[in-house]
Amino acid sequence: MTEHASFVPVPGPQTIPFLPAYIPQDIDMTAIKAQVAAEGVSAPPAVVPELLQVVNEARDDGINLKIVVIDHNPPIDTPLRDIATVVGADYKDATVLVLSPSYVGTYSTQFPRVTLEAGEDISKTGNPVLSAHNFLNELNAPEFPWSALTIVLLVVVLAAAVGTRIMQVRSARSPLAADGSVPGADDPARTG
Repeated sequence: MTEHASFVPVPGPQTIPFLPAYIPQDIDMTAIKAQVAAEGVSAPPAVVPELLQVVNEARDDGINLKIVVIDHNPPIDTPLRDIATVVGADYKDATVLVLSPSYVGTYSTQFPRVTLEAGEDISKTGNPVLSAHNFLNELNAPEFPWSALTIVLLVVVLAAAVGTRIMQVRSARSPLAADGSVPGADDPARTG
């Protein structure tokens, strides 16, 4: 086998172990992470006290909530989830809410994605304090008991199937008339 001078072996694995995050260059992640580490909130100074109240309410409910507010919208909403993931990576069992005027991004190891998405849907208000309250309320809302519903539906379907089979077996037996004769025995077509 001949070696080509243009071929240079690349050391290490040839696959990307993770997908790169898309965080716009105008977002200072170092400053955001420092503010979140200090207070649990990274936001414009005017809304920090009210957002701290939301963080404290969440803490009282057993939720380690971190809130980041971006003062402008990125071109798409994907960077907000990426920012939430980067911030959340520094905190075990944290739930991170990232808000911009029109978009919401979340990260959590405590709540399922469906709950986070439901919280995101009601948090797109443009008001960061109201959005944070809405998100926290959704996290605290009782979830529909899907497992119980599934079990009940399975029992009902099974009972219906068993009931149908029992009725089928009963109707297949030749019923005797009240006088003991078999219905249709007098029928000349049957005696042929």
